[in-house]
Amino acid sequence: MRFSLAAVFCFLTLNCFSQTHSQKIRNAYEALQKDSQLEYGIASLSVLDAETGEVVFSDNGNLGLAPASTLKTVTSATAFYILGKNFVWETNLAYSGNITQDGTLNGDLIIRGGGDPTLGSWRFNETKPSVVFNNWLNAIRESGIKKINGRLLADDSLFGTQTLPAGWIWQDIGNYYGAGPNALTWQENQFDLLFKPGSKPGEPAELINTGFRASNLKIINEVLTGKPGSGDQVYAFSAPYTDLVYLRGSYAIDLKKVISASVPDPSFSLARQFQDTLAQLGIAVSGMPATARQLSMIKETFPVISRI
Repeated sequence: MRFSLAAVFCFLTLNCFSQTHSQKIRNAYEALQKDSQLEYGIASLSVLDAETGEVVFSDNGNLGLAPASTLKTVTSATAFYILGKNFVWETNLAYSGNITQDGTLNGDLIIRGGGDPTLGSWRFNETKPSVVFNNWLNAIRESGIKKINGRLLADDSLFGTQTLPAGWIWQDIGNYYGAGPNALTWQENQFDLLFKPGSKPGEPAELINTGFRASNLKIINEVLTGKPGSGDQVYAFSAPYTDLVYLRGSYAIDLKKVISASVPDPSFSLARQFQDTLAQLGIAVSGMPATARQLSMIKETFPVISRI
């Protein structure tokens, strides 16, 4: 689908003043339909005038098709239109209770999610986990906190508890491309899996590294070694908020590739990772990490923030 959009947009930029926009689109669309990649596929395209709503071009416009990654262009354009080019995502570090003279926080340290999709992402220098954690650690030190007599809480309440469409298939949900959004998206809500194939097809493929710091997940590896050239046929099976992940399928004997799976509860994983980091730096937290969703399940009111 990325190819199809590129083909259409490239055609539209041709300097053909003798043709109408509608005809240019039609020509590009017909060229796309003749491409070998669509030999056993089907395409659908509708173009509307942004100002009038008039249909400029449509072919199979009423045919329901899975939009795949082309939908990203629609959501990106919508976000740009609604939020504006200067919009900045905010993730706040706050606390409840009070800080004593000896640096003890009698209350909870709170990470309040604002829906930032880049939080902890490796794609940008300013969003990498080490950078984010260092910023938070500096803020904690500046506030005078040396010990937390309470919990580390992740406020993931902004988007509610349904993170995926109801009809999403199980084979997609557990994989990186099926990761749902979260008020506290962390590291793009995915983690890596590194396999070592067996000596021959049919033997178990060893999971040698998960690249995942949070220890709350139970990963059951049932992946087998695949035939040469069979590629990546590994699927992760999990569900939102579960702590159990099954790995099934095959990993080719000649494959050298990192597989990625989705994180079932990214906000809780973030809380665990940050609490582990605090402990390593000598900042003890007496309670166990938790999320707003988990507190809601046991009918516990989320604490009132004293300061951000």
